[in-house]
Amino acid sequence: MNGSTVHVNGSKGYHKGTNGTNGTKKNGHNVSEMISHTNGLSFDDVQATADMLLSMTSHRPKIGIICGSGLGGLVEMLKDTYSIKYEDVPNFPVSTAPGHVGRLVFGELSGKTCICMQGRTHMYEGYPMWKVVFPIRVMKAMGVEILIATNAAGGLNETYKVGDLMIFKDHLNLPGMAGLNPLIGPNDEKFGPRFPALSDAYDKELSAMGKKAAAELGYDFVHEGVYCVQSGPCFETIAECRMLRILGADVTGMSTVPEVMTGRHCGLRCFAMTLVTNMVVCDYNSTEIADSDEVLETGRMRSKDCQNLITKLVDMINLKSA
Repeated sequence: MNGSTVHVNGSKGYHKGTNGTNGTKKNGHNVSEMISHTNGLSFDDVQATADMLLSMTSHRPKIGIICGSGLGGLVEMLKDTYSIKYEDVPNFPVSTAPGHVGRLVFGELSGKTCICMQGRTHMYEGYPMWKVVFPIRVMKAMGVEILIATNAAGGLNETYKVGDLMIFKDHLNLPGMAGLNPLIGPNDEKFGPRFPALSDAYDKELSAMGKKAAAELGYDFVHEGVYCVQSGPCFETIAECRMLRILGADVTGMSTVPEVMTGRHCGLRCFAMTLVTNMVVCDYNSTEIADSDEVLETGRMRSKDCQNLITKLVDMINLKSA
């Protein structure tokens, strides 16, 4: 800890407004104030939280990593760590789901400074979408350039098996199509553009590195495919699973997509990977029932493999600002 307050400037976090105020003016209104009144999130909220965190550690992370269900053991790979519980971070949502510890861990991984979220929050926990993705905006304000997200999911693709890993090629956003989108509401361009493109949501260079890392590790259980997000907390019905297969989804889960959307909105390069913790039920004659214990147990079974792949991926990354 350096014991001094460090403020993020425009070159390391979000760019500053050009009108000399705390928020961009639009039609005579301060956009930051409009956002705050609409969904409780403002640029100043993000910056204040980022500044507080930076004042508590000498680490200056360039890579942000989200550890999903049962995958929080990755933080044990970090060196020279500093951690803080979510409940002690202003404005941060607190994890309530099983398998999500709920703390930020700063440290060095493969010689690069990272910030790890040991657990995340989800829509089904009752948080509004802006709150779920608040940590991503804070990462950006702290100087993070690359977002690596992991999660657990149910397998839809019949060639996948429990314990397989899948690198995201694309996603289906069912909540977003129904109007649950973290970017809905007045847009402050200090965060990002009004209409961000998502055809490049998952960085092709990072995905290629992920596949190369898997090959070098000898992992023959890594795929690339399409992830479908649904809001949860219920697991899918048989009819829903059959529909998702028809739509082209390979796995389905309850997270990650809102974080990636927000990351791309604010200019982060994104990589995502899922662990297939169970196979979805698509047969009405089946007696199989999905349950969260199976999800966590598979996470424990594959935790070391996930840690090794992410560690090797981070080692391959060439930070553009370095």
